[in-house]
Amino acid sequence: MSQTERVPADQYRTVVTRPDDFDAFWDDLLAQSAEIPMNATVELVPLRSTPEIEVYDVHYDSLDGVRIAGWYALPRERSGKLPGIVQLPGYLQDPPIPRSWAEDGYAAFSAAPRGKIRSNQQFNPGYPGLLTHNMVDRNTYTYRGFYIDAARTIDFLLSRDEVDGERIGVSGSSQGGGLAISTAGLRPEIRAAAAGCPYLCGYMDSIELTHTYPYQEIRDYLRLYPERREAVRDTLAYFDGINFGPRITCPIMVYIGLQDNVCPPETGYAAFDTIASEDKQIYPYDGHGHDAGSVHHGAILKDFFKNHLQNR
Repeated sequence: MSQTERVPADQYRTVVTRPDDFDAFWDDLLAQSAEIPMNATVELVPLRSTPEIEVYDVHYDSLDGVRIAGWYALPRERSGKLPGIVQLPGYLQDPPIPRSWAEDGYAAFSAAPRGKIRSNQQFNPGYPGLLTHNMVDRNTYTYRGFYIDAARTIDFLLSRDEVDGERIGVSGSSQGGGLAISTAGLRPEIRAAAAGCPYLCGYMDSIELTHTYPYQEIRDYLRLYPERREAVRDTLAYFDGINFGPRITCPIMVYIGLQDNVCPPETGYAAFDTIASEDKQIYPYDGHGHDAGSVHHGAILKDFFKNHLQNR
């Protein structure tokens, strides 16, 4: 589809088809994951801490025996159990220390799923490369383990005495937004989710709607291996955020930039439309690209989590 033929983003119809065994595939992986001891280590890092915030270096075990790293931040002054929040990383982003969330009164965790810096000793397809690694086999594709690594952040928070397991949220933008959608779909314990310009939604749509990286990685791959297009399409259907939507029942917000040429807004609308939650809201920002209107949306984001996780 050429740019001149593009329909308004909110009227776009995705080409994604949900596999009949989509839920069975992920439920089986979740069951496998639940049998893996976390073996979590939590070490205070004075150099990264502040007078107000304690920062901990965390490591835990995940699918296939891969060891995952993360940062955990807590307010030093606290009483009672805290709401928990997971900050999920972008594709090129090194997961940040989530001090700002801790400053707002959360037990905040930021994980580095496999292949990210600090979690790439056992698995490192590189950048570019992560998106297309083993893309023709759902049982070995990168995001099979990557999504489970993100889902296990919830297990970490549930294991902490200082966290209220009834008040856990997830937030992220770009790849983090895609992971917020998949994690909310995989973990019913989540009480609120926010997904900015969600990546990993509408893979096969996106390679026709944009020619920018990271989706360009798929175009490059299919140019070299055109005979694999059907296998790629079939594999990616199991990892497409659009297909996780029916599993999401918690309150959720999606915010997108209508001029985003990295994660096309059409795919953000398509993912939003499939979300089963009765409490969902989409925020489209005209005049904004991959920033997804963050300069305007920051206060809305904070209020959303305050209302759903703190004012209970």
